[in-house]
Amino acid sequence: MNWVLLIIGGLFEVGFTTCLGKAKASAGNTAMLWWGGFAVCLFLSMYLLYRASLSLPIGTAYAVWTGIGAIGTAMVGILLFKEPADFWRVFFLFTLIASIAGLKLVSR
Repeated sequence: MNWVLLIIGGLFEVGFTTCLGKAKASAGNTAMLWWGGFAVCLFLSMYLLYRASLSLPIGTAYAVWTGIGAIGTAMVGILLFKEPADFWRVFFLFTLIASIAGLKLVSR
């Protein structure tokens, strides 16, 4: 169950970075809604990381949480914000995914 909480927390990390990008590109009430989404996602992400780290090693939990956020944010950047998806960027995203899977495999 703690791995599920950690994965959901990582997805909320993607949520708060996405909201941050959208807030930066918005103005007025729309920007305020994105900032509200940022705050909610940030809180939930941190809380779920905390809950998962109660039974998982903190180093592993933090690395996996950060990795999910980094991969997810890069994918959102490519798909939503039209950032480049060149070979090396995609290659290193896959190495990051392999590293996260490796941490999961070697953790109790």
